[in-house]
Amino acid sequence: MVREKVTISTRTLQWKCIKSRDDSKRLYYGRFILSPLMKGQADTIGIAMRRALLGEIEGTRITRAKSENIAHEFSTRAGIQESVHEILINLKEIVLRSNLYGTRDASICVKGPGYVTAQDIILPPSVEIIDNTQHIASLTEPMDLCIELQIERNRGYRKKQPNKIQDGSYPIDAVFMPVRNANHSVHSYGNGNEEQEILFLEIWTDGSLTPKEALHEASRNLINLFIPFLHAEEANLHADEENFHLENNQDKVTLPLFTFQNRLAKLKLRKNQKETTLKYIFIDQSDLTPRIYNCLKRSNIHTLLDLLNKSQEDLMKIQDFRIEDVKHILAILEIEKHFAIDYPF
Repeated sequence: MVREKVTISTRTLQWKCIKSRDDSKRLYYGRFILSPLMKGQADTIGIAMRRALLGEIEGTRITRAKSENIAHEFSTRAGIQESVHEILINLKEIVLRSNLYGTRDASICVKGPGYVTAQDIILPPSVEIIDNTQHIASLTEPMDLCIELQIERNRGYRKKQPNKIQDGSYPIDAVFMPVRNANHSVHSYGNGNEEQEILFLEIWTDGSLTPKEALHEASRNLINLFIPFLHAEEANLHADEENFHLENNQDKVTLPLFTFQNRLAKLKLRKNQKETTLKYIFIDQSDLTPRIYNCLKRSNIHTLLDLLNKSQEDLMKIQDFRIEDVKHILAILEIEKHFAIDYPF
């Protein structure tokens, strides 16, 4: 591994791109540094930026496809080498760039024999294809292939719903995330008696954004999430403080009865304050798997208090949720550890 020679300024906080490359049309790489930082700040920024890069940036994908005379998703059609399922998978991989809002219609209409690629997609003016060579299907006979497409801009990952087939159209798994991966690392160095840090950020994108653009957009989105706190009025802060003390005097919250209630029964809150603070512990502060986290968020479970107010039966009603996930939540959240914390309120 090649070590970069970095010049550090001890006066002002600065960032710099120290490496960038285009591995292909659909794979960009960038490496950035931010310095000088005080001890602990690099991890704080790095963790927040990685979450923002992977979860807060919007992307554009094909989310639905429709074609006539298709019996089901795993059927085949004479004259087409790929099955319908394989064509849907290929459409899922198409990388698009746009600033559109809502959904837009697109289409493919080609005549065989020949190869169908991304350049055959007829797009609305606000959308562009990053790689025209992406393969969609192979036509082996003189035939017409017409596919109606739906394009959408969103963020995160959306798993297709198997029961959402409408008018012969098929939903497509959509990975809206333009950032394929993001890592951060910390380098510490001494500056007199004070230890300082350098934050290294590595970003891989799918080509719809450059790493620099992704870093800018993630930073802006992250800042926007904190703006409400900056504009909070003093009166509202006092009101919240009064409500907080009022809630501390209320009766204890009744914990739900899970099948593991014997384990929960052994856990006792040391102060009434802790029950109130549970609603200030968000589930993204725990190391949940992306699938479990997304399931909980879709069910409006945002905090630890929201989670503990759900019974096992409630959790099992969540789509794609399993009993193993309930056990996993206990192991990951380390409930005993959360209850043992002495909150400074």
